Amino acid sequence: MMQAQIESMPTIVRLADNTNNGIEAVTLSRYAIGYILRGSATIHNGDKCFRMSRGDVFYLGLGNHYIRRMSENGQSFEAVMIYYTSDDLRRALTILSTSYDLTVSNSHSCDRCRTTNFISMPAWDDLRAAFENADSILTNKQRCERGYIVENMRIFEIFSEIAAYTDCCLKSKFLGTIDMAKENFERVVVDNIFKDMSIDDLAQLCNRSLTSFKKEFRRRFGMPPHKWIIRQRMQQARLWLISTEKSISEIGYESAFTNTSHFIKLFKKEFGLTPAAFRAHHRLVSMTASDQTERETRVEEPVAV
Repeated sequence: MMQAQIESMPTIVRLADNTNNGIEAVTLSRYAIGYILRGSATIHNGDKCFRMSRGDVFYLGLGNHYIRRMSENGQSFEAVMIYYTSDDLRRALTILSTSYDLTVSNSHSCDRCRTTNFISMPAWDDLRAAFENADSILTNKQRCERGYIVENMRIFEIFSEIAAYTDCCLKSKFLGTIDMAKENFERVVVDNIFKDMSIDDLAQLCNRSLTSFKKEFRRRFGMPPHKWIIRQRMQQARLWLISTEKSISEIGYESAFTNTSHFIKLFKKEFGLTPAAFRAHHRLVSMTASDQTERETRVEEPVAV
């Protein structure tokens, strides 16, 4: 549902999901800025979880994200999302700076910005209002004769709010997507995570020497290429273990590990358990949590006297 296709203009959409399907793999081919209207979502990164709630704004970079969306009080998870490319943002900021004297700058940089592919924070008042106005437009789209124009105005409003805000991680990641060279480099990497390619092959696709590629990779992703790619494959395998009935060998193969024994060894090194033990542990925890929830919500029948 959240997977985007490369198009010529930014796209703004309203998402609604009440399925509670657990953790889902989301692959983005464009950058995304979103705002949670109702419910909450959790980003899974290895054994760490990052929770986003109603009123939070978030950034998602290119590639794979492992997300669990949760409804609220029986109502759907809802969010407004904008998908865009480097060129989309560059054009928008050029128009805003030349036509409206918007000054675009950023001096913020930290390890979190450099090494994560997502950022979230509570939206400030003006940004919250901009997203809620966009939601109103999207909800009443059929009654708006010039819906396309109004949608683009809302996109420009949201872009300008973030670009003009105090320097922070969200703004840093957002403005960092203007770098076309960065986008091309990252796209080559994320498009080939699950292919049987060597680091040398990736360096050639990026038109770089092996030394230059490794240096740039560490600068952009915060760790050596081999370690980062293995970790991405492990996260995909972890998702399949807890959300499908595929065999261990199937999951290993589809995660780009042709040798099952090697896959099991790497998985245990990453998560502390073999794939089979990890799956069994997750099922036990899920069953225990489900039983606990049922006990807490069960209403006792009155006893007749």
